Formats: sequence, structure tokens, C-alpha cells
Amino acid sequence: MLLSQYTEDKIEAGTDEAGRGCLAGPVFAAAVILPKEFTHPFLRDSKKLNSIQREELEKIIKAEAVDYAVKKITPKKIDQINILNASILAMHKSLAALRVNPEFILVDGNRFKPFKKIPFECIIKGDDKFYSIAAASILAKVGRDRYMRRMAKKFPFYSWETNMGYPTKAHRASIETHGITPLHRLTFKLLDKTNQLDLFDSFDNR
Repeated sequence: MLLSQYTEDKIEAGTDEAGRGCLAGPVFAAAVILPKEFTHPFLRDSKKLNSIQREELEKIIKAEAVDYAVKKITPKKIDQINILNASILAMHKSLAALRVNPEFILVDGNRFKPFKKIPFECIIKGDDKFYSIAAASILAKVGRDRYMRRMAKKFPFYSWETNMGYPTKAHRASIETHGITPLHRLTFKLLDKTNQLDLFDSFDNR
């Protein structure tokens, strides 16, 4: 069972990101403040749930959370500052969007930068240890998947409605055939064997 609190008496916000390893699309992050005694038998790391379960849990989280926010960082910004900094920036933006000020931040993973001098703790695999981080992982994942499904209608060749921008064989094959889009991350290895300049040329000439 996951834990409801890391501290005894502080207002805690859990934060997590989604889409860090994708070839295309923004990185999303969420921050969630849950009631101190909150529990749920099925809430856990979003990667361990299917899309139907995640969407049902999203409704519960949004209904029962003290506060929550979801923010994204564009592929262009990811290319400018790298994916680690973009992920942390997305977390910061989600925390900044909260109406309730957290007194302690629980971060999934092992890297973070101070936010408004609020104490924080980085927890490896925290989305499977604390409800607030798991809730943040759900909101970030569902929000990003929903966005990528919308973008799949605009860019239909890349199967984003199923791969969500992750580096599948089909996604890379489509990049090789159709070139890149404004949503592709140019600093990422988009193909297994290619000259990235060729991809840039295909984008510039579209």
C-alpha cells in the first residue's frame, strides 16, 4: 500500500512528469495536493495501469484533491534547455499554478531544483510509494496522452494515438518516410541510423 504522507503535519504536494522519453510532443507535469488521510486501493504508478483505469482515477483525483495543476513544456523549449531541465521546469510550473501553497514537495525521481525555498524530497519510484506522486503521475500521463491523440489527427502518419510519441519502430519508420513535424524533438535520436541534418532539411522544405 502507498503512503498518504511523508511528513506528519505539513501540506504536501506530489509532483511527477510524463513524456520524458518521447521523440515528439511536450513533456507534461502535474502537482497534486491530496487530503492527508487520502487512500485508494487502485491508485499507483500510472505505468502500471491501463488507459481506462488511468482515466477513471483522473476523475477521482480531480474530485477529491485539495488542489491540482497540470502544465507542459514545448518540444522547442526541450531542445533549448534539455529534457531534464524541461521536466523540472514543467514540475515548477505545475507547482506555481496551485492555489494552495504546499509546505513540502514530494518529487518522483532523483533530480530536482529548489522551488520557492519550499523543502522537498526526491524519491526514486515515488509514484509507487506515495499517493500524491502517483496522483500527479496519473494527471500528467492522462493529460499528455489526450494531447497526443489530438495531435495525431493533425499529423496522421506517426500513430501518436497509440504510441503517444514514444520511440516505437512504427514511429521511427514514419519519421524516415514522412520526415519530421514541429512536434518532434530535434535534439533526440529520431532514427536509429541517419544523419540528423537530412531530417532537418526535410522539415525545412515542407
